[in-house]
Amino acid sequence: MRRLTLLLASASLSAIGAPAAGETLQDALRQAYQTNPTLTGARAGQRAVDEGVPIAKSQGMPQLQGSAGYTENVKRSSNSFTSPLRQATGGVNAELPLYQGGAVSNSIKAAEARVEAGRADLRSTEAGVFTDVVAAYMDVIRDQAIVELNRQNVNVLGTNLRATSDRFEVGDLTQTDVAQSEARLAIARSQLESAEAQLVASRENYTRVVGAPPVDLQPPPPLPGLPADVASAVDTAVANNPDLIATRKASEAAGHDIDVAKAQRMPKLSAVAGGNYVNYLDTLGAGAGVGGIAFKQSQTTATVGVSGTIPLYQGGGPGARVRQAQARASQSLEQVIFTERAVVADARSAYARYSATQAVIRSSESAVSANELALEGVRAENSVGTRDILDVLNAEQELLNSRVQLVTARRDEYVAGFGLLAAMGRAEARDLNLDGGVLYDPELNYRRVRNRISDWSSDGEPTTQATRTYGPVQPADVTRPQN
Repeated sequence: MRRLTLLLASASLSAIGAPAAGETLQDALRQAYQTNPTLTGARAGQRAVDEGVPIAKSQGMPQLQGSAGYTENVKRSSNSFTSPLRQATGGVNAELPLYQGGAVSNSIKAAEARVEAGRADLRSTEAGVFTDVVAAYMDVIRDQAIVELNRQNVNVLGTNLRATSDRFEVGDLTQTDVAQSEARLAIARSQLESAEAQLVASRENYTRVVGAPPVDLQPPPPLPGLPADVASAVDTAVANNPDLIATRKASEAAGHDIDVAKAQRMPKLSAVAGGNYVNYLDTLGAGAGVGGIAFKQSQTTATVGVSGTIPLYQGGGPGARVRQAQARASQSLEQVIFTERAVVADARSAYARYSATQAVIRSSESAVSANELALEGVRAENSVGTRDILDVLNAEQELLNSRVQLVTARRDEYVAGFGLLAAMGRAEARDLNLDGGVLYDPELNYRRVRNRISDWSSDGEPTTQATRTYGPVQPADVTRPQN
């Protein structure tokens, strides 16, 4: 199956040799990819998940601690002639875990599995944002066409009203005919107001998703790579859908959590070393008097060894943690089946919606052609007196309704087709030809942080990546006639 790269490449090819046009679907997708807060927030969340690996690794790294202190002995025993008046102490202790019952290694494996699950979740987020962008893009195009159709209808009905009034003046028509024309024009104007309000709402939604107002949106390119049948769609979705991949990796991580819990019952062995320094600040033996023994005013000690612990009984806590981890792993296995069912259902439903919209388009095109012929015939019959004004008005309304239905059906077909690609796992950044910038690669950050061992490492103060959309209200005007 051809990748969705062809979708936007075809748009680029069609623009070669043409004058500068307005905004394309590729432009909208690129803008959203760079500035949509849902995406930028998901990337930050994935970076947080990446840190789980070095955190898990730190449990098996050497631990080094230093200590220092100063003590004033403000009251000493009357029988103590050698106690110091004050002392300063310092020490260093080091511990190297040698064996932790498998807790460290399994924690690392679980963290790595969750990193992979997070990457799949990020793919799913990208597909969801791109689906919203396509829907918002097509909504604006649809609503611009509907506004233009309603404006044309108002103009036609206005002309009808003037013609009806003229014929009433010469006695060819009645006041009833004039009233019917006036009523239909008033209804058409209210429909135009509603259509303009919907266009404003669609433009604002587009601005919310994309991050910038729509500017002269161009017709979208055809969607390539759509499956030939529903079975192909389902097979591709089960193999490639990011939600299912994320659930499987989360289940894998839950399996490693069981081994982490079991490690609480195992012996632990560490190598330890320590050093201490004490300085009595020339106050040791200060009460011994003249001719007393000279005391050494400082001392240093050092120790090395091996420390081991063998859990004998912990009140049943480790067993409870193991059973808890096993229950959660069982839950995650069921979640895999649940997600797989949802993916299969979504793929089948998306294919059905796409097929249905194609049928609606064919029916709507036939309806438009038939209503155009019907209106032409009704007008001709009205001119010879076999049809009244109401018949003409009804025919004009039927034609408008069928044209609006056709515009809506074409929008629904494109959105349904893109939704089908998303259900199959083929509507993400890696599938789109979003040139003009480097695509975000979550693996780069993972490689950057996975082996960091500095306690003082930092990425600096967080900053906002998404753009704000606070600005002027979107207008309801149509900049160019819609086909």
